[in-house]
Amino acid sequence: MKELLDFEAFREGPEAEGLVRRVRELVDGPTALMEVCGTHTVAIGRAGIRSLVPEELRLLSGPGCPVCVTPLGEIDQTIEAARRPDVTVATFGDMMRVPGSESSLERERAAGADVRVVTSALDAVKLASEEPSREIVFIGVGFETTSPTVAAALLEAERRDVPNVSVFPFFKLVPPALEFLVGVPDRALDGFLCPGHVSSIIGSNAYEPVAREAGIPCVVTGFEPLDILAGIVMLLEQVRDVRSGGAARVETQYSRAVRPEGNPTARSLLDETFDTADAEWRGIGAIPASGYVLSQDLMHRDAAAKLGIERPEPAEPEGCICGAIMLGRKLPGDCPLFGTDCTPRDPVGPCMVSSEGSCAAHFRYEHRRST
Repeated sequence: MKELLDFEAFREGPEAEGLVRRVRELVDGPTALMEVCGTHTVAIGRAGIRSLVPEELRLLSGPGCPVCVTPLGEIDQTIEAARRPDVTVATFGDMMRVPGSESSLERERAAGADVRVVTSALDAVKLASEEPSREIVFIGVGFETTSPTVAAALLEAERRDVPNVSVFPFFKLVPPALEFLVGVPDRALDGFLCPGHVSSIIGSNAYEPVAREAGIPCVVTGFEPLDILAGIVMLLEQVRDVRSGGAARVETQYSRAVRPEGNPTARSLLDETFDTADAEWRGIGAIPASGYVLSQDLMHRDAAAKLGIERPEPAEPEGCICGAIMLGRKLPGDCPLFGTDCTPRDPVGPCMVSSEGSCAAHFRYEHRRST
């Protein structure tokens, strides 16, 4: 598969050519498919898939980037924690440059705050064991893919009786977001490319309500360019069937990693550690039952409650349309700030901040190609 990451080699691949030909056969009018995964967004841009499909087929990027959907108020909470003299903030590297209302973790570290980049939540537990006089706060962002590892780390802290580690549980859940998206007025969505790694945890059955009740085809697909093209073909075949009066369904292209029931061990960890709750998605607003809070037994590990940090109500950057982009109403190029006032080097909105954001992917791969 390595050669497929090269754009020219990918275009010349006979299997890819066959899939692209099939896509062109199936698109018989305006059609909009949305990927709800930042890794898919990057792969589509890097492989140049938009340039290979008919113009009538719109590939939209939904709210699948974990950094993008983390509200500004939550970023401000982490910055407030970093300013506490007896607190160490432990975070994945992609949160460092995300701007809050007036600062970022990167700036706070430069100013002397103790902010450390870690590669797992277990690293935070290790830090807490080694430095018992400090409160170690881990920033929990992401979807069902990352939340089980944080759950395991918190349970390990309980088992080892490490009291000085806590977490900001900012996790989001994908299926409620899909159900919300299909209910957005004036939406124009014909199908979802569902995330492979999230689905490996929750299982493909989790999307049944979207397909059955909302009538939107769903295909779980992997991350190689051929995976994505094959998933698009499967979605277009379903769209054709639905337009002919058939029923939408859930299919799995990524069957080498995804089972209908998901990963029972990971799901059990999530059930033991978290309760579902309404959650705020940046640029979109509140979505019912789309987030996690710590269970009652683990509430003493909630960083905001432990440190007494309220969530402020910050104002979003003026002119930013990231919310409309994540809802599929606009494309990155529609934003007046795109590529001028807002770039990956100097981002304004969340979709340009993260490397998995739709604006950053468009800027890095497709905008440069067209200029």
